Amino acid sequence: MKMAASHPLYIYVDGSCEENKNVTADTPAGWGFCVISGDNGVGRGGGDVVFERSGAVVTDEASEGYLGAEVGSNNTAELSAIAQAMRWLLTEGGSQAVVIRGDSQYALNIGSAVWRAKANRDLALSVQALWAEVSSLRSLTPEHIRAHRGHRWNERADHLAFRAMRGENALPLQFWKPGRR
Repeated sequence: MKMAASHPLYIYVDGSCEENKNVTADTPAGWGFCVISGDNGVGRGGGDVVFERSGAVVTDEASEGYLGAEVGSNNTAELSAIAQAMRWLLTEGGSQAVVIRGDSQYALNIGSAVWRAKANRDLALSVQALWAEVSSLRSLTPEHIRAHRGHRWNERADHLAFRAMRGENALPLQFWKPGRR
C-alpha cells in the first residue's frame, strides 16, 4: 500500500482582472490558489482541499506583500498566484511532489523560467526565484489546463481570484458551486 505522501499535491492557481485593458497600478486584480490532496486530474472535484488563499495584486513597493507587480492585470494576477503558492509551499515544508495547474500558459512558462518576461520583469524574477527555491526542495511540475471548462478546482481558483479582485470574501467551499464567481 502506498503512503499518501507518495501521491503529488495539486495546486490550482488563477488570476483575475475585470478591466484588462489600459491597466495601471490602480487597476484591481486578484489572485487565488487552492491546494488539493488526492486529485485525479479529471476535473470532477476528486480529492480534498488542504488549503486555499487569495488576495489582491500588490503594486505599491512600500506595501507588505509586494512582489514586483507594476500594474494590476490578468498576467500579474496569474504570476502573483504562483508566487503565493510557492510561498505557501516554503512555509508548509515537506518533500511531497507538487503539480501546479493553471489556465495561463504565459504564467506557468514565465514562473518556471521556460520563457523570459518582456514586461513585469521584477515580478517575473520574484516568481522564478521562488519557483527555483521550491524546486530545489521537492519535485515541482507545471501543468496547463483549459480555462472555464468546468474543471472543479480550476473553477475554485478562479472564484478565489475573482472575489479577491472585487475585494470580496470567497464563498465557503460548502456553499460554492463550480462556475459561480
